[in-house]
Amino acid sequence: MRKITTVILFFAYVVSVSAQQNLTPEMLLQLARINAFGITKDGKSVAYSVRTYNVENNKKTTNSYIIPITGGASVITENAADLIANNRISPDGKMSLSAYDVKLKKIFGKDIYPDLSKSDVMVYDNLNYRHWDNWEDGAYSHIFVNRLSGNAIADSIDIMPNEPYDCPQKPFGGDEDFIWSPDSKQVIYVTKKKFGKEYAQSTNTDIYSYDILTKRTTNLSEGMMGYDVQPAFSVLGRLAWLSMKTDGYESDKNDIIVDYGTLRLNLTKDWDGTVTDFKWSADGKKVFFVAPIDGTVQLFEVTDPGLTKKLPVVKQITKGDYDVQSMIGQSGNTMVITRTDMNHAAEIYIVDLTTGSMKQLTHENDANYSTISMSKIEKRYVTTTDGQKMLEWIIYPPNFDPTKKYPTLLYCQGGPQSPLSQFYSFRWNFQLMAANGYIVVAPNRRGMPGHGVKWNEQISKDYGGQNMQDYFTAIDEFAKEPYCDKNRLGCIGASYGGYSVYYLAGIHEKRFKTFIAHDGIFDWRSMYGTTEEMWFVNWDIGGAYWDKDNAAAQKSYNQYNPVNLVKKWDTPILIIQGGQDYRVPIEQGLGAFQAAQLQGIKSKLLYFPNENHWVLKDQNGLVWQREFYKWLKETL
Repeated sequence: MRKITTVILFFAYVVSVSAQQNLTPEMLLQLARINAFGITKDGKSVAYSVRTYNVENNKKTTNSYIIPITGGASVITENAADLIANNRISPDGKMSLSAYDVKLKKIFGKDIYPDLSKSDVMVYDNLNYRHWDNWEDGAYSHIFVNRLSGNAIADSIDIMPNEPYDCPQKPFGGDEDFIWSPDSKQVIYVTKKKFGKEYAQSTNTDIYSYDILTKRTTNLSEGMMGYDVQPAFSVLGRLAWLSMKTDGYESDKNDIIVDYGTLRLNLTKDWDGTVTDFKWSADGKKVFFVAPIDGTVQLFEVTDPGLTKKLPVVKQITKGDYDVQSMIGQSGNTMVITRTDMNHAAEIYIVDLTTGSMKQLTHENDANYSTISMSKIEKRYVTTTDGQKMLEWIIYPPNFDPTKKYPTLLYCQGGPQSPLSQFYSFRWNFQLMAANGYIVVAPNRRGMPGHGVKWNEQISKDYGGQNMQDYFTAIDEFAKEPYCDKNRLGCIGASYGGYSVYYLAGIHEKRFKTFIAHDGIFDWRSMYGTTEEMWFVNWDIGGAYWDKDNAAAQKSYNQYNPVNLVKKWDTPILIIQGGQDYRVPIEQGLGAFQAAQLQGIKSKLLYFPNENHWVLKDQNGLVWQREFYKWLKETL
């Protein structure tokens, strides 16, 4: 009997191992994607949706579910979003809020000249004529207060009449930009009351209060000059929001501000980090928040001292090699979150707020993962050229064999001030890179949050400086490993990572055998003349190219400008560019490709005419993946 059992177990093991396969682009695309709506009104369940994609018929399927917070089976439902509280309805139930675009300016030729109805020209006399992936059309998103009569709207009031400003903020603002006060007497909203050149050069959004009865608007964040966003009331009636101090600096330290009416208190002023998101606790006595730390994103809490003289106390709740991606809501002594790591897409978990321990609620991709060989993820620290400790993530191929040699990719993160953490991307997917036989080296170089404010801020106006040396340190140290094939090193990245690729291509001294740049900055002069958010280039590179007395700017345009290094390019390069990317516009990719081609360098242009700074369409994404790995196979 024992021999039979042994044979059966061995057979099961063989079947299990043989069923495992490395991740492919098609498999990645078919993973389920979770979107959590919130906790149901009864406080017992989490409502969420799951989107799946079928490559063969090019169809998406989205289903909604609820799952008990205590765990158990999920139940499909047609109206999961309706099971959570509607924060668009006023607390007294008499009014609702809605957002609509209001046409305030004539931009199109046919509007200016009605007799030329077939004209498609656009006429601009100020900046911010396009933003992210849309051209300005003269319409602005406004908030309306709707008086309800039963289930119908009796009348509506525009709380920003004739104002050429947006709420929600474009392009990424949402429901978090406008809320009700607890007494239903006010609407609190976020907008940047600037237009044209002033809008393009400033990050100074403010928190406003609109009084329903008097129709008066008050600036609640008057004198606070950076981003002020995400207002939220506690059950005690205290208003908090996220705030950055400096106008024009979009990656400044993000703090939690509480407004007590007579004073404002910065709860995270003395904490050496930057907040990503926050929620009031159920009792209103503390604030939970998520923030990057040491190459991960974790859940924290900070006490609200009220009007006492006690100092706020910050406490880290969770610890581990994963990202707390988002907070869904609190239920008793647990916080419902979504969590990712480099081997796993988002799933819903609950966190014990006392111990930080986690329990997984959803298992939408378990069946997929059961057939996929996972990568080994390793956390390392190296010493930089200026004597600092730098974290780097190493992602190994499945079934890694240290007696073999592997081609290795240096991954350059974008932002430039965005965390390189345990995120799970459906484009820049480390698990997929490793599954194709590459080791990935992903350093937390200068400019990334999660390692203190000083480390995060250093990169501004030093794009081609210390952080480039950080890249070299990361790849040079790893190349000493016997299993790293130092004759087959590649360098890849997007956005600022794409800039890094272009810049490193001119200074790498034959370290790398191939490069891939996606929507990267190639020429700072052209970038300054065509990008839309001028505060970004003004702060990060120092200002305008014609300002000859500005030493920081001139250093960026000359010493740190990739276009000035193209004569030193000598390595194959794949260039990817989105046609509707107005942050890093099309001429950046085209200029780089043309420079490579005219110098006889093996190069390829992958152009997506209808994609923005990202690749969002599923089959376009599949083409992206296939071309990415085809290029690596050809050149590395």
